[in-house]
Amino acid sequence: MTNKPSKIVAVIPARLGSTRLARKPLLRETGKFMIQHVYESVARSKRIDEVVIATDSEEIAEAARSFGANVELTRADHVSGTDRVHEVIARRPNVEIALNIQGDEPEVQPAHVDVLVETLLNSDCDSATVAAPCPPDRVHDNACVKVVVDLRGRALYFSRSPIPYPRYPAAMPPGRCHLQHAGLYAFRRKTLMDFATLAPTPLERTESLEQLRLLENGRTMAVGMIDRPPTGVDTPADYQRFVAAFRSGLFRLPEM
Repeated sequence: MTNKPSKIVAVIPARLGSTRLARKPLLRETGKFMIQHVYESVARSKRIDEVVIATDSEEIAEAARSFGANVELTRADHVSGTDRVHEVIARRPNVEIALNIQGDEPEVQPAHVDVLVETLLNSDCDSATVAAPCPPDRVHDNACVKVVVDLRGRALYFSRSPIPYPRYPAAMPPGRCHLQHAGLYAFRRKTLMDFATLAPTPLERTESLEQLRLLENGRTMAVGMIDRPPTGVDTPADYQRFVAAFRSGLFRLPEM
């Protein structure tokens, strides 16, 4: 395995504004803030040196401090979570690899973060992400992002459409299936710094998927495999499903 860089930092961008689920980082029906679930899970990764919650909301920052999180206030005019990650990492010149872990992924597991980091370290790609087999009932769901990879495990394209389209299903190699993308990213420092200088691209705007900005600009992204993707929380129904799963013990972390 490639030697670990001197500094790997995971940043969890969070904001209060959400069109479909208001104030979602601060939802607390499980007894913990949603952002707290994400932070505590990421902090258990064996591959990172620091976890930071990045937000423009003093209310989120206050909640994060209440459970002992490392939190930094950022500008309010960021267009994307990656831009917020960039601001935090720009203040840390010794960081070699930066992770963007979305704050609405309360089902993320420490092992997912470990796979993400190892995928980047064991490749010569500019960035990395993770994916898992897509459940058949979600292949045509445009809220579920799919990814196709090349023979080296690099991302070819991300889409809300079912890719690859199964015109000839028998041609799909044994064991291959549609892949569901999970919203976790790792960037080499230069790639993240460059990202902030790149304008939104046509395919990015068409699909509303910011990772396409890297691919359209010729950057490479390795894709690691996990057993199941963490399901993001975008709607009240999503959150209630997570609450029910948490109460059943499905997503509880073991005691340290």
